Amino acid sequence: MFSQDKYLKALNFAAKAHGEQKTPHDLPYLTHLTSVAMEVMHACIESQLEDKKADIAITVALLHDTIEDTDVTYDDLYTEFSPEVAEGVEALTKDFTLSKKEQMAESINRLLTQPYEIQMVKLADRIVNLQKPPESWEGLEIFNYHKESKFILSCLKNCNLYLSKRLEEKINNYIVYIK
Repeated sequence: MFSQDKYLKALNFAAKAHGEQKTPHDLPYLTHLTSVAMEVMHACIESQLEDKKADIAITVALLHDTIEDTDVTYDDLYTEFSPEVAEGVEALTKDFTLSKKEQMAESINRLLTQPYEIQMVKLADRIVNLQKPPESWEGLEIFNYHKESKFILSCLKNCNLYLSKRLEEKINNYIVYIK
């Protein structure tokens, strides 16, 4: 279904790049990346995605935050992996020169120009992130994250039926955190 060797290459690259970074829940950041990859893998199996596309989707899932959160560049990913992987990760990278609202719109617009296997990573990332919010989040921040999640689903729902249903379920369950 997908290449274990490519998975290990991306996993090791991401582990080195993210180093000692932690999630908002104080777990090694690698737990977030492997959780996103797990969602993508399951979707690839459910959707019977062809091997080449599955390899790209899973690789991008493991690397999706490297440009945004580490010293890794587009060129590093292009050289180490492929143009498709570098472009996919770049499409998933926030532009911090924009306002938060503009970041999301710009990100979605970039993702809509990408193949479905890259868009799948955004859905998987949001699925993984829709767990109990960090303690530091206030009510409005939680409400806005819920609203933003619905926007992501509305824009990318056609990329993968399985992930769209998973995200919709997570969005519905996230309501318990809105006060």
